[in-house]
Amino acid sequence: MVEHIWRTYHKQLLAFIQKRVSDPTMAEDILQEVFIKIYSKIDSLQEERKVKAWLFQITRNTIIDYYRRSELHSKQDDQISDLEDENDPGALEDIQSCIVPMIKSLPEDYRDALMLSELNGLSQKELSEKLHISYSAAKSRVQRGRSMLKEALSKCCSFEHDSRGRIIDYEKRASNCDNCRDSK
Repeated sequence: MVEHIWRTYHKQLLAFIQKRVSDPTMAEDILQEVFIKIYSKIDSLQEERKVKAWLFQITRNTIIDYYRRSELHSKQDDQISDLEDENDPGALEDIQSCIVPMIKSLPEDYRDALMLSELNGLSQKELSEKLHISYSAAKSRVQRGRSMLKEALSKCCSFEHDSRGRIIDYEKRASNCDNCRDSK
């Protein structure tokens, strides 16, 4: 399995590392360290279809370890923080394709409030003016709409979050989830 992972992902992982580590030799060393970790931890991978997210998390952690070990630690704090905040863009793109249909399935008042505020970028004050409702009612509709959307998403999918609560991966939970039919 590790050999298959190497053939499939080593170029992507090296490019990922090289974007974050300026020394090409050190990038190669980090890649080797990543694959040593992969080899030693392959038994901890519980779901093969999440292998890419697992690999990139190991790679991010190895880069963070490199910067923490380096003498330039204080200068690299921003880079470490950026790495810790990164997530799997594929997971976000997939889940975003589910969100719009879910918003459209909400009751009209909440659908309109979320479409205008979250997708079209209107402030809640602008939303209240556009819909000719009070500011308090606009805030309430947005909050209730978000709550309904969160509930619909949690019924359909289970989410994996990073240390800051951001989505890094998801798995479709319900086989009858119409909104995510084309995803994962």
